[in-house]
Amino acid sequence: MTAPRFRILEIERREWPFRLRLPFRFGVITVTEGRQAVVRARIRDESGREGWGVAAESLAAKWFDKDPALSDAQNEHQLRRSLELAGNTSLAAGEATAFGHFADTYAGHADACAREGLNPLVASYGRSLVDRAALDALLKLHGLSFFAGMGANIGGLAPHAVAPDLAGFDFAAMLSGLTPARRIQARHTVGLVDPITAADQSTRVDDGLPETLEEVAATYHHGWWKLKVAGDIAADVDRLCRIASVLDRRPGYHVSLDGNEQYADAEGVAALWRAMAAEPRLNRLCAAVAYIEQPVKRARALETRMAAPRPVIIDESDGALDAFVQARGLGYAGVSSKACKGVWRSLVNLARCRQWSDGYFMTGEDLTTLAGVCVQQDLALVALLGLAHVERNGHHFIDGFNGRPKAEAVRFMEAHPDLYADTPRGPRIAMREGRLDLGSLDVPGLGATEEPDYQAMQPMPKAEWPR
Repeated sequence: MTAPRFRILEIERREWPFRLRLPFRFGVITVTEGRQAVVRARIRDESGREGWGVAAESLAAKWFDKDPALSDAQNEHQLRRSLELAGNTSLAAGEATAFGHFADTYAGHADACAREGLNPLVASYGRSLVDRAALDALLKLHGLSFFAGMGANIGGLAPHAVAPDLAGFDFAAMLSGLTPARRIQARHTVGLVDPITAADQSTRVDDGLPETLEEVAATYHHGWWKLKVAGDIAADVDRLCRIASVLDRRPGYHVSLDGNEQYADAEGVAALWRAMAAEPRLNRLCAAVAYIEQPVKRARALETRMAAPRPVIIDESDGALDAFVQARGLGYAGVSSKACKGVWRSLVNLARCRQWSDGYFMTGEDLTTLAGVCVQQDLALVALLGLAHVERNGHHFIDGFNGRPKAEAVRFMEAHPDLYADTPRGPRIAMREGRLDLGSLDVPGLGATEEPDYQAMQPMPKAEWPR
């Protein structure tokens, strides 16, 4: 199909607070609460038809920018400011295809953010939510699901100066050849303060849901696990041994190791692996490691070569749109897909994997996506990419739709009965033998026809960020 052009007429920004049922420690932060941004965009196509679309994502502190001098509140304001700047650019952009709205404004938005000290990863957050909301509106106007629409290239993904390395790539052929996954394995994250056994707990939440790693394994039966490591080799090996004592009871499992920038250089990663390989209790776990995620601090990750015993991917270093190209030249093998970094970025990086072939790959990672629009859009993206597994945190650290109106939760569950389950605590993400069923995401829009209860949210405050 010819990709329709449209104008973005209006953008609304709202947010609401949430609390985690269990503390989640990764990198330099332990998260117990947060706020989710919800963005609506109204578009008008060339025929004069108008429609609204929506996107949602956590205002995550200490991931986009880990500067210890910044408070969590300042991190949230960085992301709000990125949304403001992306919105201003989009409203002034005129008519373009969905991909054109992203690609034509990418450099200008990144420059505007840089002038205010906002790094490329922060910049991508604002652009990603506006782009998703606009794409959702476009799909709904045409009555197409994300899978059908992208297969027909409704967004107009094509070679563009924003990705010069893909000048001759046939994006339309790639999209038409994708087979979206109908179910996907959930890779459960074991955070740095997660209890391994009951002996690690002095108190319990006692909400009827699994809390320890032992309980998670017995309840959900995951085959994939994501293990956080903290940069202290002795402590990491000890904790990994305790984790292995639980996972080794399973007939088979797979693991990714996530360094969250805790290592100064590649040698630190190699030293951890040597210590792991020397520990007999980690024999099975070492054999199960499929890849290592962003172990080196982003300030140095794309400056020095990466040599490791397992493939290494970039995550936090995936700031500029050509970061994967730079990483490939330094020995990295993969890059993460995250909806918070942008649908178009994921598809551009998928094209790079196809063009390079020879072992280059994408993984599905998570920013603690919450039940509802947020998790459904992220799952729709990884399903389109055809990934076999995805990191999922919301089913464990987030208590379903807790904090949202009951009627909203019920609407989502009734529309997506394969993805959510009714429990005594209300609708929650359903986990069946370690997998998520995604059939009901194939609906008009970007993974969800339902919308949140906007009246139960707060208008997003103006970003208190230096101009």
